Amino acid sequence: MNMRNPLATARGHGSAKSGVHHWYAQRASALLLIVLIGWLIFSMIRLSGADHATAANFIAQPVNAAFLGLLIVALLYHAMLGLQVVIEDYVHHPVLEGVFYFVTRGGALFGMALGIIYVLKLVLGA
Repeated sequence: MNMRNPLATARGHGSAKSGVHHWYAQRASALLLIVLIGWLIFSMIRLSGADHATAANFIAQPVNAAFLGLLIVALLYHAMLGLQVVIEDYVHHPVLEGVFYFVTRGGALFGMALGIIYVLKLVLGA
């Protein structure tokens, strides 16, 4: 039995079959962020009162560097997905929508790259 309205199908307003991936990606990144934010809070409590060298040595440990890099990527990816939904819902001008998509994705990718570079800098001691 088909539950789709025939008029919606005729007008091309049926399912594009791509929304589920976006929904799952946002939920998966949210679950990952819950774990990583817990690690961040634990790390901040553990490093409270420590000097810069102690914090840098903590981040330079491979597991902590991996968690910090993953936190940066997951946080910016989740923000990019959320902003994409806001743009889709509230921006109704096609040119502005394209510009906002470009700025959002470009900013997130630039932030991810910059964050990973700085974590690697701490790990490699540069």
